[in-house]
Amino acid sequence: MPAAVFRGRWLRRRNAPVRLALVAAVIATIGGVLTGPVKATAAPAAAPAGATEGSSTTPTIVDSPTRRATATVRPTRPRPVVGCAGPLRFGEVKSCPSIRAAQEHVWTVTSAVDQDTLLARLDRVSGDSVGARVTDSAGDTVCFLGPYLDECRLGAAGTYLVTVSLSHRSGEGAYTLSVESTRGPSKCVSLPNEVFSFAFPGHRGTLPAGLSAACFTFDQPTGTLLLSARPNGTGDLRGSILDADHQLLCSVDYGGQCKLSRPGPYRLFIHELYGNESTYTLKLPRLSHPVGCPTVPLTTFGDPGPAVGTGSLERDAVGCHAVEATAPGPVVVRFNQYANQYLWWTMYDVDGNEVCHEGEAAHSCSLPAAGTYTLLTRSQHWDPVPYQVAVTSLRGMAGCAATTGTNWDQPTLLVHQTSALQTNCQPFQGEAGDRIVVYRAPVVYNELAAWLVDEQGTVLCTEPSEEDGCLLPTSGTFRVISHLAYWKAGDTDLTYQMQVRRLSAPVGCPGITPGAYNTSPAGALGNIRCRTLNIAAAGTYRVKAVDTENFRRYGTVYDSSGRELCRDMWCELPAAGQYTLVLEGGAVNSVIGDDFRYAVALLPWTPSSCPTVSDTGWRDAPHRGAFTAAGQYNCLQLASPAGSRVVELLPGDAGAGAPEVTVMDSTGKYVCDSSWGLRQYHCELTGEAPFFAVLNARDDAAPGPYALAFARTDGPPTCPTLSAGTEGSTVATGADRFAVCFSIPADQRAARESISYQRATGTGDARLSVFDSQGTRYCGPTRDAVARTIACAVPAGTVTVMLEADAVEATYQFTHRDAGVPST
Repeated sequence: MPAAVFRGRWLRRRNAPVRLALVAAVIATIGGVLTGPVKATAAPAAAPAGATEGSSTTPTIVDSPTRRATATVRPTRPRPVVGCAGPLRFGEVKSCPSIRAAQEHVWTVTSAVDQDTLLARLDRVSGDSVGARVTDSAGDTVCFLGPYLDECRLGAAGTYLVTVSLSHRSGEGAYTLSVESTRGPSKCVSLPNEVFSFAFPGHRGTLPAGLSAACFTFDQPTGTLLLSARPNGTGDLRGSILDADHQLLCSVDYGGQCKLSRPGPYRLFIHELYGNESTYTLKLPRLSHPVGCPTVPLTTFGDPGPAVGTGSLERDAVGCHAVEATAPGPVVVRFNQYANQYLWWTMYDVDGNEVCHEGEAAHSCSLPAAGTYTLLTRSQHWDPVPYQVAVTSLRGMAGCAATTGTNWDQPTLLVHQTSALQTNCQPFQGEAGDRIVVYRAPVVYNELAAWLVDEQGTVLCTEPSEEDGCLLPTSGTFRVISHLAYWKAGDTDLTYQMQVRRLSAPVGCPGITPGAYNTSPAGALGNIRCRTLNIAAAGTYRVKAVDTENFRRYGTVYDSSGRELCRDMWCELPAAGQYTLVLEGGAVNSVIGDDFRYAVALLPWTPSSCPTVSDTGWRDAPHRGAFTAAGQYNCLQLASPAGSRVVELLPGDAGAGAPEVTVMDSTGKYVCDSSWGLRQYHCELTGEAPFFAVLNARDDAAPGPYALAFARTDGPPTCPTLSAGTEGSTVATGADRFAVCFSIPADQRAARESISYQRATGTGDARLSVFDSQGTRYCGPTRDAVARTIACAVPAGTVTVMLEADAVEATYQFTHRDAGVPST
């Protein structure tokens, strides 16, 4: 097709409605631009210096004509830009400083082979965005070019047009343009054989700004597995590997792999994602049958000594070590703690098949056969990461400590770690069905790992379980594998404690039997973390351990097979027999030291044989009791019937000596306690009578005496009447009478009462509460003070006023009046 006709058709397609009248003029204008048919030619040997205005072989840049408001339409005269059109050779970068408004820059690209694929890059340098389309000799669009690297699949060999324009046909911009052929590249660097070694420092070079891609060629046996990590460099480098048929095999990206599954030779094209200039360091180490990896020998338990691999990795860099295994079996891979935070590792066999990685092999990596393995390390840290690594075989007993027992009364083990990568081994004997628990704790803060393996080194019980301990599948010698994570410069010997114990059929736990309320706990203070509970009858029991300062220590009760029954104080034991209480440490599976002493309260949950306490504590002497030992529980039987409302009365100066009180019914069901109902509101006795108050000392409270009382607030009996008027009523308080009660009859009160008290003589202070006729606390308790006035609106009916004073000699004066009437 003549060039003028081709160009005219293209113009008609672009602007048919406007340009029909201009075809002849346009053809006459550009008739000399292209002469002869567009056909495939070989790429010239050298790139031209640029297009020359008026050249017969260089397409011109044509402004789109504009519609005028006249009867005569005349085409706009082209304004060519020197160097912004013409032949575009593979591997070169064309830079155009300006493209404006509706201008179109037309470039020609010639491919000498059929079915070529172009790698094209059109980058905006400044100004408005640009785009381009590639058309064939028939004027049909082949592809479009935009930002980033584009692939353009061509048809027959020949010359193609690349037409560049502003994306919005307005404004001004600058751009660069570059193309490369995947089938007939301008230049392809042959990579040396050393590039496939992990020891090779890398093939280095620089990608110019705006370059579409750089080409490299290499060959390896079909089936080879390469580590195709993206090249290191100053930019964001990417790439693709093509086979001998120019088909994509794999991408070169973040730490990927490429199996050369089809024959070579192969081509590698790399580019900078954003078209920036970038240095690069190209490596293609072979993961199958690798070379260049220093050997890390397998080591035994204990200090690995010189059997340690070392290295340092930059960001995105990859390192390797060869691991020689003389027999199949599990190993543990350990890096120093700093490297462990930033390095990922994977173990491969000689053919490049993954064996394990750090995410699944924290405790063990099972090597399936004797032979050479590759330990691959990767870094994602910004800064260089120096590292040390040791690979310890989990088979055998070499380097293990002396065998320990599993009884609870044996001394705590002290384990030494004398190097950063040391892995320790503690053997013990076990029988099939034994349930073993391991407690451990560093002497100083550190991160401590521990797990169980059998005689072959197989890891046991690493999956989450609802049961505590590890159930041994067979009988034989088992081992606890352990190590500390943190190791600072200058450390020479770090220690940690360990206890290996059997939860099932335990041996060495002191025995205790259920005791009684109002007496000291059964069994003396002891330092072994377990107790055998000798239970004569099934039932619900109160099980609580406290230390010498009366702080609760949480524990778990197990049956004879080591299965958990309860963790709370409320513990239902299904049958007569022996059960085991085991204290928890400060952290999960933490050691409790041999010097720790504690007591255990083991009692029937529902108390019995409790002395009865008055429910008119404001009138009667208070109940006096005492805790004689840590962990002691006392009980009282309340005199009030079901449905009544009661409160607890305490001397204001009771302090920490005031006991904690819990009220339950005759079946053991919770009713209320002193943390809210008894002290801050009221306690309604729901459930089955009689009701019991269970008392225990507060945390950190030393054993000693206490005094308290209870008062029924919904009557009867009725408290003495509080006199009206300014004189009111006066009452004396003391050690045997620290509670005072008055009533205000319904016909002697206002809807809103102002109630006052003031200490007249003596010492101490007091607090006030006001209840309605149903026993509901409506106001108070107030803060302790020597005098106070409160205004309280209470529903119709009798009002009860309750004062709790210090247990010291004093007199208080009470008054009440209508709060709606101003005082005189």
